[in-house]
Amino acid sequence: MVLDNFRRKLRQEAQKWRDEGIISSSCYQDLGKRYQFDNLEIAARDRFVFIVIAIGSILLSLGIITFVAANWQAWSRDVKFVILISLFFATTITGFFSFREPTLNAEGKKQPRSKQLLGEGLLILGALILGANIALMAQMFNISGSTSQLFLCWGLGVLIMAYGLSLTSLGVLSIILLQIGYWTGLGELSYSATDFSWSRLLVQHMPLFIWLLFVPLAYLCRSRWIFALAAIAFTISLQFNLNPLQRLAYNNTAPWVASFAFALPAALFWSYDDLLFPTINFRLFQPLAQSLSLWFFGTLFYVLSFYWVWQYPSSGFYPLTTNSPIRSFPLIDLGILSGLVVLQWLFMLRYRNSLTRRGIDITNVFITSFIVIVAFIPFWHQAVTRIPALAVFIFNILLGIFAFGLMRHGIEYGDRRTFWGGMLLLTLQIISRMWEYDTDLIFRSFVFAMCGVGIISAGLWFERRITVK
Repeated sequence: MVLDNFRRKLRQEAQKWRDEGIISSSCYQDLGKRYQFDNLEIAARDRFVFIVIAIGSILLSLGIITFVAANWQAWSRDVKFVILISLFFATTITGFFSFREPTLNAEGKKQPRSKQLLGEGLLILGALILGANIALMAQMFNISGSTSQLFLCWGLGVLIMAYGLSLTSLGVLSIILLQIGYWTGLGELSYSATDFSWSRLLVQHMPLFIWLLFVPLAYLCRSRWIFALAAIAFTISLQFNLNPLQRLAYNNTAPWVASFAFALPAALFWSYDDLLFPTINFRLFQPLAQSLSLWFFGTLFYVLSFYWVWQYPSSGFYPLTTNSPIRSFPLIDLGILSGLVVLQWLFMLRYRNSLTRRGIDITNVFITSFIVIVAFIPFWHQAVTRIPALAVFIFNILLGIFAFGLMRHGIEYGDRRTFWGGMLLLTLQIISRMWEYDTDLIFRSFVFAMCGVGIISAGLWFERRITVK
Protein backbone atom coordinates (compact mmCIF):
# COMPACT_ATOMS: atom_id res chain seq x y z
CA MET A 1 0.00 0.00 0.00
CA VAL A 2 2.81 2.43 0.92
CA LEU A 3 4.74 1.60 -2.26
CA ASP A 4 1.57 2.02 -4.32
CA ASN A 5 0.97 5.46 -2.82
CA PHE A 6 4.52 6.43 -3.74
CA ARG A 7 4.11 5.17 -7.30
CA ARG A 8 0.73 6.91 -7.64
CA LYS A 9 2.20 10.25 -6.52
CA LEU A 10 5.21 9.71 -8.77
CA ARG A 11 2.92 9.08 -11.73
CA GLN A 12 0.98 12.29 -11.04
CA GLU A 13 4.18 14.31 -10.73
CA ALA A 14 5.73 12.69 -13.80
CA GLN A 15 2.64 13.58 -15.84
CA LYS A 16 2.99 17.23 -14.69
CA TRP A 17 6.71 17.25 -15.52
CA ARG A 18 5.96 15.84 -19.01
CA ASP A 19 3.18 18.40 -19.64
CA GLU A 20 5.41 21.26 -18.43
CA GLY A 21 8.28 20.05 -20.60
CA ILE A 22 10.63 19.29 -17.71
CA ILE A 23 11.04 15.69 -18.93
CA SER A 24 10.50 14.18 -22.37
CA SER A 25 7.85 11.61 -23.29
CA SER A 26 10.51 8.90 -23.61
CA CYS A 27 11.75 9.73 -20.12
CA TYR A 28 8.17 9.47 -18.84
CA GLN A 29 7.80 6.07 -20.50
CA ASP A 30 11.06 4.90 -18.92
CA LEU A 31 9.78 5.96 -15.50
CA GLY A 32 6.50 4.20 -16.23
CA LYS A 33 8.31 0.96 -17.07
CA ARG A 34 10.62 1.17 -14.07
CA TYR A 35 7.86 1.86 -11.53
CA GLN A 36 5.12 -0.08 -13.39
CA PHE A 37 2.55 2.70 -13.67
CA ASP A 38 0.27 0.39 -15.67
CA ASN A 39 -0.07 -2.03 -12.74
CA LEU A 40 -1.36 0.59 -10.28
CA GLU A 41 -5.01 0.08 -11.20
CA ILE A 42 -4.57 -3.71 -11.20
CA ALA A 43 -3.09 -3.57 -7.69
CA ALA A 44 -5.98 -1.40 -6.45
CA ARG A 45 -8.47 -3.81 -7.99
CA ASP A 46 -6.73 -6.81 -6.37
CA ARG A 47 -6.88 -5.14 -2.96
CA PHE A 48 -10.55 -4.39 -3.39
CA VAL A 49 -11.21 -7.99 -4.49
CA PHE A 50 -9.31 -9.32 -1.48
CA ILE A 51 -11.36 -7.17 0.91
CA VAL A 52 -14.60 -8.25 -0.77
CA ILE A 53 -13.54 -11.91 -0.60
CA ALA A 54 -12.57 -11.58 3.07
CA ILE A 55 -15.90 -9.99 4.01
CA GLY A 56 -17.79 -12.47 1.86
CA SER A 57 -15.92 -15.41 3.42
CA ILE A 58 -16.77 -14.21 6.92
CA LEU A 59 -20.46 -13.80 6.05
CA LEU A 60 -20.47 -17.16 4.24
CA SER A 61 -18.92 -18.82 7.31
CA LEU A 62 -21.51 -17.23 9.58
CA GLY A 63 -24.30 -18.43 7.28
CA ILE A 64 -22.96 -21.99 7.23
CA ILE A 65 -22.44 -22.04 10.99
CA THR A 66 -25.95 -20.71 11.59
CA PHE A 67 -27.44 -23.27 9.21
CA VAL A 68 -25.57 -26.13 10.82
CA ALA A 69 -26.48 -24.93 14.32
CA ALA A 70 -30.18 -24.72 13.37
CA ASN A 71 -30.28 -28.32 12.12
CA TRP A 72 -27.57 -29.89 14.29
CA GLN A 73 -29.86 -31.72 16.68
CA ALA A 74 -32.10 -33.04 13.89
CA TRP A 75 -29.30 -34.68 11.90
CA SER A 76 -27.88 -38.12 12.62
CA ARG A 77 -24.20 -38.59 13.41
CA ASP A 78 -23.46 -40.02 9.95
CA VAL A 79 -25.07 -37.02 8.25
CA LYS A 80 -23.10 -34.64 10.45
CA PHE A 81 -19.87 -36.46 9.63
CA VAL A 82 -20.49 -36.35 5.87
CA ILE A 83 -21.46 -32.66 5.96
CA LEU A 84 -18.38 -31.61 7.95
CA ILE A 85 -15.94 -33.60 5.83
CA SER A 86 -17.57 -32.50 2.57
CA LEU A 87 -17.51 -28.86 3.61
CA PHE A 88 -13.82 -29.01 4.49
CA PHE A 89 -12.72 -30.81 1.33
CA ALA A 90 -14.93 -28.75 -0.99
CA THR A 91 -13.52 -25.50 0.42
CA THR A 92 -9.87 -26.54 0.42
CA ILE A 93 -9.93 -28.25 -3.01
CA THR A 94 -11.65 -25.26 -4.63
CA GLY A 95 -9.21 -22.94 -2.91
CA PHE A 96 -6.23 -25.03 -3.98
CA PHE A 97 -7.08 -25.04 -7.69
CA SER A 98 -7.93 -21.33 -7.64
CA PHE A 99 -4.69 -20.53 -5.82
CA ARG A 100 -2.62 -22.62 -8.26
CA GLU A 101 -4.04 -20.78 -11.26
CA PRO A 102 -1.08 -19.95 -13.57
CA THR A 103 -0.04 -16.31 -13.45
CA LEU A 104 0.47 -16.18 -17.24
CA ASN A 105 -2.17 -17.07 -19.79
CA ALA A 106 -1.65 -18.90 -23.07
CA GLU A 107 -0.55 -15.69 -24.76
CA GLY A 108 2.14 -15.07 -22.13
CA LYS A 109 0.32 -12.11 -20.55
CA LYS A 110 -0.01 -11.67 -16.81
CA GLN A 111 -3.43 -12.63 -15.49
CA PRO A 112 -5.25 -10.78 -12.71
CA ARG A 113 -4.58 -12.09 -9.19
CA SER A 114 -8.24 -12.13 -8.25
CA LYS A 115 -8.46 -15.92 -8.63
CA GLN A 116 -5.33 -16.43 -6.55
CA LEU A 117 -6.72 -14.14 -3.87
CA LEU A 118 -10.00 -16.02 -3.96
CA GLY A 119 -8.08 -19.28 -3.63
CA GLU A 120 -6.06 -17.98 -0.69
CA GLY A 121 -9.24 -16.78 1.01
CA LEU A 122 -10.86 -20.19 0.55
CA LEU A 123 -7.77 -21.95 1.92
CA ILE A 124 -7.83 -19.74 5.02
CA LEU A 125 -11.54 -20.50 5.34
CA GLY A 126 -10.71 -24.20 5.02
CA ALA A 127 -8.15 -23.85 7.82
CA LEU A 128 -10.82 -22.28 10.04
CA ILE A 129 -13.31 -25.02 9.14
CA LEU A 130 -10.64 -27.56 10.14
CA GLY A 131 -10.77 -26.28 13.71
CA ALA A 132 -14.56 -26.44 13.81
CA ASN A 133 -14.40 -29.98 12.40
CA ILE A 134 -11.93 -31.11 15.09
CA ALA A 135 -14.11 -29.73 17.88
CA LEU A 136 -17.38 -31.10 16.49
CA MET A 137 -15.91 -34.53 15.64
CA ALA A 138 -14.57 -34.84 19.16
CA GLN A 139 -18.02 -33.98 20.48
CA MET A 140 -19.79 -36.43 18.17
CA PHE A 141 -17.51 -39.37 18.97
CA ASN A 142 -17.24 -38.53 22.71
CA ILE A 143 -13.50 -37.87 22.61
CA SER A 144 -12.52 -35.89 25.67
CA GLY A 145 -9.76 -33.34 25.57
CA SER A 146 -8.70 -29.97 26.87
CA THR A 147 -8.86 -26.59 25.16
CA SER A 148 -5.09 -26.69 24.83
CA GLN A 149 -5.21 -29.97 22.92
CA LEU A 150 -7.85 -28.58 20.57
CA PHE A 151 -5.76 -25.55 19.59
CA LEU A 152 -2.50 -27.51 19.41
CA CYS A 153 -4.08 -30.14 17.16
CA TRP A 154 -5.67 -27.40 15.04
CA GLY A 155 -2.37 -25.51 14.78
CA LEU A 156 -0.52 -28.68 13.69
CA GLY A 157 -3.13 -29.32 10.99
CA VAL A 158 -2.79 -25.78 9.66
CA LEU A 159 1.01 -26.14 9.80
CA ILE A 160 0.79 -29.18 7.51
CA MET A 161 -1.38 -27.15 5.13
CA ALA A 162 1.16 -24.31 5.21
CA TYR A 163 4.01 -26.68 4.34
CA GLY A 164 2.00 -28.25 1.53
CA LEU A 165 0.94 -24.95 -0.02
CA SER A 166 3.93 -22.71 0.95
CA LEU A 167 1.44 -20.08 2.04
CA THR A 168 2.50 -17.33 4.46
CA SER A 169 -1.02 -16.62 5.77
CA LEU A 170 -1.46 -20.24 6.83
CA GLY A 171 1.96 -20.22 8.52
CA VAL A 172 1.03 -17.11 10.51
CA LEU A 173 -2.34 -18.65 11.43
CA SER A 174 -0.56 -21.82 12.58
CA ILE A 175 1.76 -19.83 14.87
CA ILE A 176 -1.23 -17.99 16.39
CA LEU A 177 -3.15 -21.23 17.01
CA LEU A 178 -0.14 -23.00 18.52
CA GLN A 179 0.51 -20.04 20.80
CA ILE A 180 -3.12 -20.08 22.01
CA GLY A 181 -2.70 -23.80 22.69
CA TYR A 182 0.61 -23.12 24.44
CA TRP A 183 -0.78 -20.44 26.77
CA THR A 184 -3.85 -22.47 27.71
CA GLY A 185 -1.65 -25.56 28.19
CA LEU A 186 0.82 -23.59 30.31
CA GLY A 187 -2.00 -22.78 32.72
CA GLU A 188 -2.95 -26.46 32.93
CA LEU A 189 0.62 -27.48 33.89
CA SER A 190 0.25 -26.03 37.35
CA TYR A 191 -2.81 -28.19 38.11
CA SER A 192 -1.25 -31.58 37.28
CA ALA A 193 2.49 -31.66 37.75
CA THR A 194 2.99 -35.39 37.10
CA ASP A 195 0.45 -36.28 34.38
CA PHE A 196 1.87 -37.06 30.97
CA SER A 197 0.22 -36.36 27.61
CA TRP A 198 1.24 -35.35 24.09
CA SER A 199 -0.04 -31.81 24.60
CA ARG A 200 2.03 -31.43 27.79
CA LEU A 201 5.09 -32.70 25.95
CA LEU A 202 4.48 -30.20 23.13
CA VAL A 203 3.98 -27.30 25.55
CA GLN A 204 7.19 -28.11 27.41
CA HIS A 205 9.18 -28.37 24.19
CA MET A 206 7.44 -25.47 22.44
CA PRO A 207 10.63 -23.34 21.99
CA LEU A 208 12.48 -26.17 20.24
CA PHE A 209 9.40 -27.13 18.25
CA ILE A 210 8.81 -23.56 17.05
CA TRP A 211 12.41 -23.00 16.01
CA LEU A 212 12.92 -26.30 14.21
CA LEU A 213 9.63 -26.29 12.29
CA PHE A 214 8.89 -22.65 11.50
CA VAL A 215 12.34 -21.49 10.40
CA PRO A 216 12.35 -23.98 7.46
CA LEU A 217 8.76 -22.91 6.72
CA ALA A 218 9.91 -19.27 6.57
CA TYR A 219 12.43 -20.26 3.87
CA LEU A 220 9.82 -22.30 2.03
CA CYS A 221 7.43 -19.32 1.95
CA ARG A 222 10.25 -16.72 1.80
CA SER A 223 8.39 -14.90 4.54
CA ARG A 224 9.98 -12.51 7.03
CA TRP A 225 6.67 -12.44 8.90
CA ILE A 226 6.87 -16.14 9.69
CA PHE A 227 10.52 -15.87 10.73
CA ALA A 228 9.89 -12.85 12.97
CA LEU A 229 6.77 -14.31 14.60
CA ALA A 230 8.49 -17.67 15.10
CA ALA A 231 11.49 -15.95 16.74
CA ILE A 232 9.20 -13.95 19.06
CA ALA A 233 7.16 -17.06 19.94
CA PHE A 234 10.40 -18.98 20.54
CA THR A 235 11.77 -16.32 22.91
CA ILE A 236 8.56 -15.89 24.91
CA SER A 237 7.92 -19.64 25.29
CA LEU A 238 11.55 -20.23 26.33
CA GLN A 239 11.35 -17.55 29.03
CA PHE A 240 8.05 -18.83 30.41
CA ASN A 241 9.13 -22.48 30.33
CA LEU A 242 12.35 -21.81 32.25
CA ASN A 243 11.05 -18.98 34.49
CA PRO A 244 14.44 -17.24 34.83
CA LEU A 245 13.03 -14.23 36.71
CA GLN A 246 11.46 -16.54 39.27
CA ARG A 247 14.65 -18.57 39.60
CA LEU A 248 16.67 -15.41 40.31
CA ALA A 249 14.81 -15.02 43.60
CA TYR A 250 15.78 -18.48 44.89
CA ASN A 251 18.99 -20.27 45.81
CA ASN A 252 17.60 -23.82 45.70
CA THR A 253 17.45 -24.01 41.88
CA ALA A 254 20.11 -24.74 39.30
CA PRO A 255 21.94 -21.39 38.96
CA TRP A 256 22.90 -21.88 35.33
CA VAL A 257 19.31 -22.17 34.07
CA ALA A 258 18.57 -18.44 34.40
CA SER A 259 21.91 -17.61 32.76
CA PHE A 260 21.15 -19.78 29.75
CA ALA A 261 17.58 -18.47 29.49
CA PHE A 262 18.83 -14.87 29.35
CA ALA A 263 21.82 -15.43 27.07
CA LEU A 264 20.53 -18.07 24.67
CA PRO A 265 18.02 -16.06 22.52
CA ALA A 266 20.44 -13.18 21.93
CA ALA A 267 23.33 -15.55 21.11
CA LEU A 268 21.11 -17.60 18.79
CA PHE A 269 19.72 -14.60 16.89
CA TRP A 270 22.98 -12.67 16.58
CA SER A 271 24.98 -15.62 15.23
CA TYR A 272 22.22 -16.74 12.89
CA ASP A 273 23.42 -17.15 9.32
CA ASP A 274 21.34 -18.29 6.37
CA LEU A 275 24.42 -19.85 4.78
CA LEU A 276 24.34 -22.61 7.41
CA PHE A 277 21.69 -24.27 5.28
CA PRO A 278 23.42 -26.19 2.45
CA THR A 279 20.81 -25.17 -0.17
CA ILE A 280 20.76 -21.45 0.74
CA ASN A 281 23.32 -19.17 -0.94
CA PHE A 282 22.06 -15.74 0.14
CA ARG A 283 21.31 -14.04 3.46
CA LEU A 284 17.55 -13.61 3.63
CA PHE A 285 16.88 -13.52 7.38
CA GLN A 286 20.25 -12.70 8.99
CA PRO A 287 19.65 -8.90 9.25
CA LEU A 288 16.21 -9.54 10.73
CA ALA A 289 17.62 -12.05 13.24
CA GLN A 290 20.31 -9.59 14.36
CA SER A 291 17.69 -6.83 14.75
CA LEU A 292 15.63 -9.18 16.93
CA SER A 293 18.76 -9.84 19.00
CA LEU A 294 19.12 -6.10 19.66
CA TRP A 295 15.43 -5.86 20.59
CA PHE A 296 15.93 -8.72 23.04
CA PHE A 297 18.96 -7.02 24.61
CA GLY A 298 17.05 -3.76 25.06
CA THR A 299 14.08 -5.49 26.68
CA LEU A 300 16.25 -7.72 28.91
CA PHE A 301 18.47 -4.87 30.14
CA TYR A 302 15.40 -2.79 30.92
CA VAL A 303 13.69 -5.58 32.91
CA LEU A 304 16.85 -6.52 34.84
CA SER A 305 17.52 -2.87 35.72
CA PHE A 306 14.66 -2.99 38.29
CA TYR A 307 15.65 -3.74 41.86
CA TRP A 308 12.56 -5.87 42.65
CA VAL A 309 13.63 -8.49 40.08
CA TRP A 310 16.69 -9.38 42.20
CA GLN A 311 14.96 -9.45 45.57
CA TYR A 312 13.80 -12.45 47.59
CA PRO A 313 10.24 -13.71 46.94
CA SER A 314 8.31 -10.88 48.49
CA SER A 315 6.68 -9.66 45.27
CA GLY A 316 4.18 -12.42 44.56
CA PHE A 317 6.53 -15.21 43.45
CA TYR A 318 5.85 -18.77 44.55
CA PRO A 319 8.39 -21.48 45.44
CA LEU A 320 9.40 -23.82 42.66
CA THR A 321 8.76 -27.54 42.83
CA THR A 322 11.94 -28.75 41.19
CA ASN A 323 11.83 -32.47 41.86
CA SER A 324 9.33 -33.44 39.18
CA PRO A 325 11.01 -35.16 36.20
CA ILE A 326 8.48 -33.55 33.86
CA ARG A 327 9.67 -30.09 34.90
CA SER A 328 13.18 -31.02 33.80
CA PHE A 329 12.07 -31.65 30.19
CA PRO A 330 12.69 -28.03 29.06
CA LEU A 331 16.33 -28.50 30.04
CA ILE A 332 16.64 -30.90 27.09
CA ASP A 333 15.76 -27.98 24.85
CA LEU A 334 18.53 -25.94 26.46
CA GLY A 335 21.07 -28.63 25.60
CA ILE A 336 19.99 -28.90 21.95
CA LEU A 337 19.69 -25.13 21.44
CA SER A 338 23.04 -24.52 23.13
CA GLY A 339 24.65 -26.95 20.69
CA LEU A 340 23.05 -25.05 17.83
CA VAL A 341 24.38 -21.75 19.21
CA VAL A 342 27.92 -23.15 19.46
CA LEU A 343 27.67 -24.39 15.87
CA GLN A 344 26.48 -20.98 14.64
CA TRP A 345 29.21 -19.05 16.45
CA LEU A 346 31.91 -21.40 15.14
CA PHE A 347 30.54 -20.90 11.62
CA MET A 348 30.46 -17.13 12.08
CA LEU A 349 34.06 -17.02 13.36
CA ARG A 350 35.29 -19.30 10.59
CA TYR A 351 33.52 -17.21 7.95
CA ARG A 352 35.00 -14.02 9.37
CA ASN A 353 38.52 -15.51 9.45
CA SER A 354 38.15 -16.53 5.81
CA LEU A 355 37.60 -12.92 4.73
CA THR A 356 40.57 -11.18 3.14
CA ARG A 357 39.86 -7.99 5.10
CA ARG A 358 40.35 -8.78 8.78
CA GLY A 359 40.25 -6.66 11.88
CA ILE A 360 38.52 -6.21 15.18
CA ASP A 361 34.76 -6.07 14.76
CA ILE A 362 33.68 -3.67 17.53
CA THR A 363 30.00 -4.64 17.22
CA ASN A 364 30.74 -8.33 17.70
CA VAL A 365 32.99 -7.53 20.66
CA PHE A 366 30.20 -5.55 22.33
CA ILE A 367 27.59 -8.22 21.63
CA THR A 368 29.85 -10.97 22.95
CA SER A 369 30.53 -8.90 26.08
CA PHE A 370 26.81 -8.38 26.59
CA ILE A 371 26.12 -12.11 26.29
CA VAL A 372 28.90 -13.00 28.77
CA ILE A 373 27.72 -10.43 31.33
CA VAL A 374 24.07 -11.45 30.94
CA ALA A 375 25.06 -15.06 31.66
CA PHE A 376 27.60 -14.35 34.40
CA ILE A 377 25.73 -11.90 36.70
CA PRO A 378 22.65 -14.12 37.34
CA PHE A 379 24.93 -17.13 37.90
CA TRP A 380 27.03 -15.22 40.45
CA HIS A 381 23.88 -13.90 42.13
CA GLN A 382 22.49 -17.42 42.64
CA ALA A 383 25.56 -19.61 43.04
CA VAL A 384 28.09 -17.45 44.96
CA THR A 385 26.51 -14.54 46.83
CA ARG A 386 23.48 -12.37 46.36
CA ILE A 387 24.36 -9.05 44.75
CA PRO A 388 21.05 -7.26 44.04
CA ALA A 389 22.44 -3.71 44.30
CA LEU A 390 25.51 -4.46 42.15
CA ALA A 391 23.40 -6.34 39.58
CA VAL A 392 20.96 -3.44 39.28
CA PHE A 393 23.88 -1.01 38.88
CA ILE A 394 25.53 -3.17 36.17
CA PHE A 395 22.35 -3.61 34.13
CA ASN A 396 21.57 0.09 34.33
CA ILE A 397 25.06 0.78 32.98
CA LEU A 398 24.51 -1.80 30.23
CA LEU A 399 21.16 -0.24 29.36
CA GLY A 400 22.79 3.20 29.11
CA ILE A 401 25.66 1.89 26.95
CA PHE A 402 23.20 0.06 24.73
CA ALA A 403 21.04 3.18 24.29
CA PHE A 404 24.08 5.35 23.48
CA GLY A 405 25.29 2.67 21.06
CA LEU A 406 21.99 2.78 19.18
CA MET A 407 22.11 6.58 19.04
CA ARG A 408 25.71 6.53 17.82
CA HIS A 409 24.82 4.02 15.10
CA GLY A 410 21.84 6.14 14.05
CA ILE A 411 24.00 9.28 13.84
CA GLU A 412 26.79 7.55 11.93
CA TYR A 413 24.55 5.93 9.32
CA GLY A 414 21.70 8.49 9.31
CA ASP A 415 19.21 5.90 10.55
CA ARG A 416 16.28 7.65 12.24
CA ARG A 417 14.71 4.49 13.71
CA THR A 418 17.92 3.42 15.43
CA PHE A 419 18.64 6.91 16.75
CA TRP A 420 15.13 7.40 18.13
CA GLY A 421 15.11 3.86 19.52
CA GLY A 422 18.21 4.65 21.58
CA MET A 423 16.82 8.04 22.58
CA LEU A 424 13.51 6.62 23.77
CA LEU A 425 15.26 3.77 25.60
CA LEU A 426 17.47 6.23 27.48
CA THR A 427 14.47 8.41 28.36
CA LEU A 428 12.52 5.36 29.51
CA GLN A 429 15.41 4.34 31.74
CA ILE A 430 15.59 7.77 33.41
CA ILE A 431 11.81 7.97 33.98
CA SER A 432 11.68 4.36 35.26
CA ARG A 433 14.41 4.98 37.83
CA MET A 434 12.60 8.14 38.93
CA TRP A 435 9.34 6.23 39.53
CA GLU A 436 11.05 3.19 41.05
CA TYR A 437 12.77 5.11 43.82
CA ASP A 438 11.16 7.49 46.30
CA THR A 439 11.53 10.95 44.81
CA ASP A 440 9.57 14.13 45.51
CA LEU A 441 7.40 15.96 43.01
CA ILE A 442 9.88 18.80 42.49
CA PHE A 443 12.57 16.36 41.42
CA ARG A 444 10.14 14.49 39.14
CA SER A 445 9.04 17.71 37.47
CA PHE A 446 12.72 18.60 36.94
CA VAL A 447 13.40 15.18 35.38
CA PHE A 448 10.40 15.41 33.07
CA ALA A 449 11.43 18.90 31.98
CA MET A 450 15.02 17.83 31.34
CA CYS A 451 13.88 14.78 29.35
CA GLY A 452 11.60 16.94 27.23
CA VAL A 453 14.33 19.50 26.58
CA GLY A 454 16.83 16.74 25.82
CA ILE A 455 14.53 15.00 23.32
CA ILE A 456 13.70 18.26 21.50
CA SER A 457 17.34 19.36 21.37
CA ALA A 458 18.62 15.96 20.24
CA GLY A 459 15.88 15.60 17.64
CA LEU A 460 16.51 19.03 16.13
CA TRP A 461 20.27 18.48 16.13
CA PHE A 462 19.91 15.04 14.53
CA GLU A 463 17.55 16.27 11.79
CA ARG A 464 19.82 19.24 11.02
CA ARG A 465 22.82 16.92 10.80
CA ILE A 466 20.96 14.58 8.44
CA THR A 467 19.90 17.51 6.27
CA VAL A 468 23.44 18.88 6.09
CA LYS A 469 24.77 15.43 5.07
